[in-house]
Amino acid sequence: MSAYEDDIRNSQARTNSSYITASPHADFLPPPDPSFFSLGQSIPSTPRDSSGGYDSTYEREPLATPTYSSATALAGAPKETTEGSPFISGAAAGAGEPYDYGRKKPFFKRPVVLLGLAALVAAVVVAIVVPVVLTSRHSSNNTSTKGGTSSSGSSGNNGNGNSTDNGSSNGNGSNGNGGKGQTNLATWGGDGSTVTKADGTTFIYNNSFGGFWVQDQKNPFNNSAKPNSWTPALSETWDWTENKVNGVNLGGLFVLEPFISPALFQGSPGAHDEWDLSVNVSSSSGGNLTNFLVQHYTTFITEEDIAQIAGAGLNWVRLPIPFWAIEKWDDVGSVNAPNGPEDAEPFLQKVCWTYILQVIEWARKYGIRVNLDLHAVPGSQNGYNHSGKLGSLNFMSGIMGYANAQRTLDYIRTITEFISQPQYVDVIPMFSILNEPLVGSLGVDQMVSFYVQAHNLIRSITGIGKGPVMTIHDGFRSLSTWAGVLDGSDRVALDNHPYFAFDGQPNTDPIDVQADGGDSTMMGGVWPKQACNAWGANLNTSRNNFGITVAGEFSNAINDCGLFVRGVGNGPVFGGSCTVFNNVDQWTPAMKNGFQNFILASMDALQDYFFWTWKIGPDLVTGKVQAPLWSYKLGLDNGFIPKDPRLAQGMCGKLGVLGAQFSGTYPATATGGAGAGTLAPSVTQQYGQFPPTSLNGVPSGQISLIPSYTATRAPITLPAPVFTSVDSNIVMPNGWADSQDKAQAVFPVSGCVYPDAWLAMDSPVPASACGATATGGAAAAPTASAVTSATAAAGAAAPVTSASVPAQTTAPPAVRAAKARKASH
Repeated sequence: MSAYEDDIRNSQARTNSSYITASPHADFLPPPDPSFFSLGQSIPSTPRDSSGGYDSTYEREPLATPTYSSATALAGAPKETTEGSPFISGAAAGAGEPYDYGRKKPFFKRPVVLLGLAALVAAVVVAIVVPVVLTSRHSSNNTSTKGGTSSSGSSGNNGNGNSTDNGSSNGNGSNGNGGKGQTNLATWGGDGSTVTKADGTTFIYNNSFGGFWVQDQKNPFNNSAKPNSWTPALSETWDWTENKVNGVNLGGLFVLEPFISPALFQGSPGAHDEWDLSVNVSSSSGGNLTNFLVQHYTTFITEEDIAQIAGAGLNWVRLPIPFWAIEKWDDVGSVNAPNGPEDAEPFLQKVCWTYILQVIEWARKYGIRVNLDLHAVPGSQNGYNHSGKLGSLNFMSGIMGYANAQRTLDYIRTITEFISQPQYVDVIPMFSILNEPLVGSLGVDQMVSFYVQAHNLIRSITGIGKGPVMTIHDGFRSLSTWAGVLDGSDRVALDNHPYFAFDGQPNTDPIDVQADGGDSTMMGGVWPKQACNAWGANLNTSRNNFGITVAGEFSNAINDCGLFVRGVGNGPVFGGSCTVFNNVDQWTPAMKNGFQNFILASMDALQDYFFWTWKIGPDLVTGKVQAPLWSYKLGLDNGFIPKDPRLAQGMCGKLGVLGAQFSGTYPATATGGAGAGTLAPSVTQQYGQFPPTSLNGVPSGQISLIPSYTATRAPITLPAPVFTSVDSNIVMPNGWADSQDKAQAVFPVSGCVYPDAWLAMDSPVPASACGATATGGAAAAPTASAVTSATAAAGAAAPVTSASVPAQTTAPPAVRAAKARKASH
């Protein structure tokens, strides 16, 4: 835990309904199959103000009477009944109907499939037989839904969401007539089916909720899979007013955290964060950072994990990634200026992107949507260990705060360009652009000015009403303070991370006693009802006033017990003994029941949520998980996480908590409706200056003198995967959605004086400006349309692939002035 966590906690008043959030922030992903999947370009080696209420609006079918769509019927049918299945690459709905990645007509509504089903019913004669068979098949955990392969015309789709041929399929699996008549086999399966992994090993897919997976080598962007019966397939529309996010984080996979992967840090004494760990491994005798991290990437999360997430009734994952998935800099300034040497970011650049793509493809295979979360940015946005480096804030703070924000905007641009490609828009519908910025220290006006820049940048790429929902974190401020802040923005969601674990209280109330408001069979003590009261009303009110509001993180932690939960070398503030809480094998049935009721109440209060996190790895000493309150998978395996998240429906009501409700209608701009994309004049006037007129740590009136970077290099594209055996009509992604976006990316100015960009909080302002600020200082933020016009007219070099960029992105040698202190852990 950093000093900044303490500072902000101590500076905020506490009430019984005010809780703190600080992310403390796991088991295991085989390397991408080289025969099927490879990169197109080779790569080198808190405070929480949450209170009140309950939202009973949970738009799902009743738990006791689940329904199954035709998709489930096909998935559950014998192999012989899968003719004309949906898992095709081309237009299968008849002449003139395009295969659209995002808005494709559900396959079970297409004429050819309806005719096929009619023929099937006629053959069976008695129409009641099919639903009876399906009901019995899904009522037993001992029966299985087998999969198979399907064949149909495949060239009606050119891979970019447009129809090139008015192809159609005869649906008989013998000779697809679509387009050029090529045949595409898609492997798929439901509950009980066998999945063969890239290495040839197999596992059984367990999903009792009507979900099915799809593997389509002819069209690797096939979005037909569904995680369960109540969630739209990836190819179908996600409706934020009707569908609910039941998600889990894949924390600790690509941004390392000590409490999630304790063994990695126990094996590297003195390491507090990924910066330290990278330095230690690289400098050790025989150390190889690439091998070290690839071992982690390929063993921490496997395909089975994604399959199990779908099988647990979940439908989203939040995937934290670091900026060094794109690049790192070997020269970020010097703490010993003006004589150097230059300081380098020690992270392993680009390598994890290969495995990020692998996780995304697994998510596609199992019908899981992805909230891509930029978790760590240059300079650190919060000083926490999960920002890459524990210590001081140097993003939008201090004399290098603006320069670090310039880099961050470039990386947001690069990610947006990639995920806005038609091959990815449906599997990654949400982009969380900055995890947990410490707004209390950075400043509200400063952060909103950054968000205005990011919004206009993103929408200049995607267009209004298109591309991912842009998600911003509440910055540990009350949700109510964000209402109206970005009026007129296009589809901006608000992210809240409610935790009791970091409220600074002893939290010694037992959880293995009868729940307040519950009957004698319901354990949980004060905690389930407290979750309903603390969180439900606040999030619902935010949905009514701001728009889409999600809980991007929450957990089972009612206290801060757990190895390294507060960081390496820091113990808990919990007022009791952590021994039992840290050892799940010592938990009584009453304790497990209490935690299950707490998590059910939390889910019902939050409605749209991502549990932090899916897995916690074992520690090096005991070989066991020492922070069980944070592991969803461990909870499933040990009976303190519900097997079906729909059991949460109405939980707060059962406890007598009926707080503010969501009206069921978001503000129009929140979902891309009328007025979206045109920021209110008051927003532009107040927050349109960038850099803002002041930054924390910069004396008044000296913003124009702080160092900055200039746009002098072509932007870097993220390499796209290359699949083998793909239909020739499928258009492959190139990493860049907007071909008109040709503006250059920032880079240090040769000859400029830069302090270490990670350690510049106490550095003095230079006597003269160097970089972009020297040519004009603050400037009004352009509108989204203005950004598009400006970039199209710039005539700058076209975006380059990673192959066009040196393996080590190094700033030009420069004379450094200004000293910066090293942050202490």
